[in-house]
Parts: sequence; C-alpha cells; structure tokens
Amino acid sequence: MPSYAVSSRAGLIDQERRAAVADLLTTLHRDIAVAPRYLVQVIFNDLDAGALFLAGREAPEGHVWIHADIRSGRTAQQKTDLLEQITSKVADVLELPPEHVWVYVNEIPGENMTEYGKLLPEPGKEEEWFATLPQSLQEELSDLR
Repeated sequence: MPSYAVSSRAGLIDQERRAAVADLLTTLHRDIAVAPRYLVQVIFNDLDAGALFLAGREAPEGHVWIHADIRSGRTAQQKTDLLEQITSKVADVLELPPEHVWVYVNEIPGENMTEYGKLLPEPGKEEEWFATLPQSLQEELSDLR
C-alpha cells in the first residue's frame, strides 16, 4: 500500500515515461504521506479505444486516470497535497494539460490489507511492522527504501 493504478489509452505512455511516472508517484507518496518506498506499487493499465467513456461518450485521447488506494490516517492536507501534486507533476511528465489528468484517492484501513504476508500497520508504525518481517525480506526491502 499504496497502490496507484494508472489507466490510459494504449500507446499514450511509453516505457520511459512509465518509469518516470512510477518514480514520481513513489517519491510523492514517500514525501507527502511519509511511507517507505517499498510499500508503493504502481500499475499501468493500457485500454483499447472504446474502453474509456466520459459523459456516456468515448473519451477523447490524451487523458489519464489515476486511482490511488492508500492507508487511512493521513491528514486532509496530506491528501490535498497528494492530489494537487500528482495532477500537476504527472501532467508535466506526460506533457498533458492538468485538466487531462484525473486523480482519485481512496482510503483503506491498514488492517484491511496484507503486504509481504502481513497485515499492514496504521501510518507511523511502519518501523515496528518492518521488524516483524523475516530477516531475508528485511534485507531485500532495505535496498528499496
């Protein structure tokens, strides 16, 4: 957690920009929501023409939808900062107008998800949670911090 799902028309986001968006979302989440990088997942969904609709009509090309599932417990200001920065910075990376970047943040209690085989803690308790992981996994994840 968090999981960021980035959906767009197939071909809009090339591999280089995917890597840039994934790094951007990871960094923004780490900095604003104060969560370790190793918890941030980014999934890209390429959708065929005719698979995206807006107002009951096929959506125009050049739009991106980002759905973020994050642990609950962040402040209203943190969520506002995430929404605003993701919108503007993803638009910059993809060379799109900000009004073509749609961002949604959904909150899920940490107790309602597992990662790395364990229930997730509430925000701020990641270090205690990390200490309960197997040593080999701790070593692997330490490189991702």
